[in-house]
Amino acid sequence: MPLKTLFLNPPSFENFDGGAGSRWPATREIESYWYPVWLAYPTGMLEGARLLDAPPHHVTAEETIRTCRDYELLVLFTSTPGFPGDIRLAEAIKDSNPHIKIAFVGPHVSVLPEKSLLDHNVIDVVCRKEFDHTIVEYANGKPLEEILGLSYRKNGAIVHNADRPQIENLDALPHVTDVYRRDLDVRRYNVPFLLHPFVALYTTRGCPAQCTFCLWPQTLMGHPWRKRSTDDVAREMAKAKEYWPYVKEFFFDDDTFNIQSARTIELCAKLKPLGITWSCTSRVTTSYETLKAMKEAGCRLLIVGYESGDQQILKNIKKGATLEHARQFTKNCHKLGLVVHGDFILGLPGETRDTIKNTIKFAKELDVETIQVSVAHAYPGTELHEFATKNGFLTQESKMVDDAGHQMVQVEYPGLPAAEVMEAVHKFYDEYYFRPKAAYRILRKAVFNNSERKRLYKEARAFLKLRAQRHKWVQENRKEESPAVEPAKA
Repeated sequence: MPLKTLFLNPPSFENFDGGAGSRWPATREIESYWYPVWLAYPTGMLEGARLLDAPPHHVTAEETIRTCRDYELLVLFTSTPGFPGDIRLAEAIKDSNPHIKIAFVGPHVSVLPEKSLLDHNVIDVVCRKEFDHTIVEYANGKPLEEILGLSYRKNGAIVHNADRPQIENLDALPHVTDVYRRDLDVRRYNVPFLLHPFVALYTTRGCPAQCTFCLWPQTLMGHPWRKRSTDDVAREMAKAKEYWPYVKEFFFDDDTFNIQSARTIELCAKLKPLGITWSCTSRVTTSYETLKAMKEAGCRLLIVGYESGDQQILKNIKKGATLEHARQFTKNCHKLGLVVHGDFILGLPGETRDTIKNTIKFAKELDVETIQVSVAHAYPGTELHEFATKNGFLTQESKMVDDAGHQMVQVEYPGLPAAEVMEAVHKFYDEYYFRPKAAYRILRKAVFNNSERKRLYKEARAFLKLRAQRHKWVQENRKEESPAVEPAKA
């Protein structure tokens, strides 16, 4: 029998969506939780293992510590913003159960395994990058020196075994929906722009795009794109539909779900007979024909990373797309009746007051259903982090989040104070949503859908509360503005 293992997405800041499925770890403007997909795979591979996703289930640190007394191995998915708190939790767990082994996984420790082990004795091992088979072999008692992708202590020194090759046969992995059904309450998961309840999973791993800020491809799963067979995906979706007949939407949370047109169209042909509503991520380079096939197969919404309305910034971050791509893509989505949730980032290399204005103007031109505005974070292991460190653009404290887990401006350029970027976030939201067209869309939902009305009211209150907190921070940290703005060179 393997070690009795608990896979943990740990409690942290209130409403913190910080690990095992979140690409942008933080406490959201509106309470949001993504599924812990990365932890679900090895949970399904180990007999007797359990997955505990603490934040959405509102499991406290005290409850987590008590639960860990019954286990021999804890696998904790950590993030850069949540790491200090995760260490404190791990120490309390070890105090309560001195015999438990603790493994840390996730992007932060994958990039910094040496420092993580040197600074924190509570961590017994680090499983780097794709950790599925690494942690399973560790739990099954394989000799440490034979486990690829493992970092650990030996005779007072830190040992890093060779990297584990990336998993090529994704069909050999378990279906995460089987683990969800047993260990999670799918009604606990909420993302404002997705129908509720929803279920999220992956159909691919890896992302060939080279975006300099993006966390997952540069730290965890790599750039090579690997895909499940369309038959395997269709089998899981048919099963998921039976598991949760009340689920309103399934979400394919791949980094690049539809990057290969032929595969997307083939999958759509197998999803269409299931009669399910689904949504996914998308790049703006997706063709009209591919989008049409998706719509006909039940696709409702696309999450799209527009990032910026300035072409030079897109070039600086190696986005691999143009503003014209974005315009045509969005027109195609509107024509087909596909809903779009647009993601934008302020504070990327090259940002100035003028480029922020351009991005807000561009977003209003696109006029997608909903938007999310984030501030640029330079995660360790990313090209953006290397760029910001080399040029001295990290703020003095270099804090990604405040004491409540909300995003802080971590990258600051000459002539563009951090407080001004933070202020631009709520200015962006205000200018976008207080337009007649956008306000009408929201009111229409509230008038004709009772459940949406309650949800929108709750979300509006949460957003306005955070907006007030952000405004207070801006006022307290406002610096004298420089008369000239020098853009940061990529």
